[in-house]
Amino acid sequence: MLFNQVTPREKKLFIALYSLKTILQNQLRNIEIFSSLSDEALDLLYVHVSLVNHQKGEILIHAERTEPYFYILEEGIARAYSDGENQQITFWFGEKGDILFSYNSYINNKPGYENIELLENCRLYKIKIADLLALYSVNIELANWGRKIVEAELIATEKRLIDRLFKTATERYHDFSIQTPELIKKVALKHIASYLGVTQVTLSRIRATIK
Repeated sequence: MLFNQVTPREKKLFIALYSLKTILQNQLRNIEIFSSLSDEALDLLYVHVSLVNHQKGEILIHAERTEPYFYILEEGIARAYSDGENQQITFWFGEKGDILFSYNSYINNKPGYENIELLENCRLYKIKIADLLALYSVNIELANWGRKIVEAELIATEKRLIDRLFKTATERYHDFSIQTPELIKKVALKHIASYLGVTQVTLSRIRATIK
């Protein structure tokens, strides 16, 4: 059907849908993780992306479940933690542009080990992992993009582990405050203390010496 043969209502609907698509594509382009993708790859990915809102306190990713979705934070902050004996151990924080997913679900389609909790009301881009894997099989650019994402997360995880082993808590807190100043202002001290591997009392002393 030619565009000039459709009804005015159909024209308005088409224009509205096209505008929404353009807006979402531009939003995706402004997120660093998508910025390297060509227009062709972004068009393929766009079809499978939805923008969702979740509330503060929600557990977005659950341990011991095979999680089907891959998320990118557009707005808000989150933390990943595992349940230790009588305590939750925080080992990661995420903010705008960061990805949220279960490693084991993404790579092996098996239950993961981490919980991811939203620490603010969050807006996220949501992609089904099965759809991502299907895109990887037909588009080499997206396949390389996905590989680089996992490589970057692996390097970041390795750095956190090395820092935990060889840096003092004071050095780790200093690095954390420099690298993620917004998180220092917004995240509860109990979560930061857990992330650094110290008690809240020790964290308060560290903060006092740095001030």
